[in-house]
Amino acid sequence: MRYLPHTRDDIEDMLKVTGHKNLDDLFNCIPDHLKTKQGIDIPEGLSEWELNTHMEALASQNIACKTYKCFIGAGSYDHYIPAIIPYLISRSEFMTAYTPYQPEVSQGTLQGIYEFQTW
Repeated sequence: MRYLPHTRDDIEDMLKVTGHKNLDDLFNCIPDHLKTKQGIDIPEGLSEWELNTHMEALASQNIACKTYKCFIGAGSYDHYIPAIIPYLISRSEFMTAYTPYQPEVSQGTLQGIYEFQTW
């Protein structure tokens, strides 16, 4: 199924505004050697299960950091978080009036990080 966001009337209205008679006139400014003579070879759509299988095959090509050396700045690596940090960032002055599971708590986390790093 093709996705066509504009109706024929929409296209005609846009062409009138731009002063073109048809879509070919609109694209005349593009040199012929840059235009494709045949359609683009796009594979058919996949079902949800086929797509999951395809994505799993692609993901299996990734390599975990524990398998190979991981250099600083080249991914995630182990780091030390002092035990007091969870206590500090859960203090009420770093929380908003919302419950902790809502995204607004990130403001308190950001404030806690700022306070910790600038101390």
